[in-house]
Amino acid sequence: MFTLRTTPTSPFGRKVRIGAAVLGLQDHLNLVPADTLDPADTLRHQNPLGKMPCLLLEDGTPLYDSGVILEFLQEQAGSTALVATSGLDRYRVLTLARLIDGVTESGLLMVYEARFREPEHISRRWLDHQRGKVERGLAALEATPPALALDLAGIGLVCALGYLDWRKPVAWRPTHPKLVAWLESMRAQFPIIDATKVPEGA
Repeated sequence: MFTLRTTPTSPFGRKVRIGAAVLGLQDHLNLVPADTLDPADTLRHQNPLGKMPCLLLEDGTPLYDSGVILEFLQEQAGSTALVATSGLDRYRVLTLARLIDGVTESGLLMVYEARFREPEHISRRWLDHQRGKVERGLAALEATPPALALDLAGIGLVCALGYLDWRKPVAWRPTHPKLVAWLESMRAQFPIIDATKVPEGA
């Protein structure tokens, strides 16, 4: 049994939860909430960056971030469902997954700018900088949406778009019809997507 430090609202924690389900390992995860803002939370000892998700092995060894955790879980499952273990296809999926993670990170940073700064200190230049990353990333994905598959890229994009829908740092749906259709097709094909979405009222 592994311990996963995360919350139901974390897009990167959601990635791990979906990946574990794809690999048949969801029952091997014990979810323990983490509070990244609490100096007393043991998360800061488990991951010095104080970020989640963080996976704790049975001997207490921590693994982070979500990409590392998912590759570890895939190895534990003896699977290649999330990403090939070698060859160019592996690096194509990893590159796409990193792009998608960057979109999520920039969306998070836009939300954090308003959350952690007083209104008079919010940097419009910083928000525009992050918004540009989100918009360029989504434009590339709109031009060539990923396959309808829960691999590293597909899982990441489900979680990225879910976060953008929840926190709304950018309005992506009106200008990205292919991604809207992609997400709806994924939801129809894989029930785990709706099963892991942010709870109502969170």
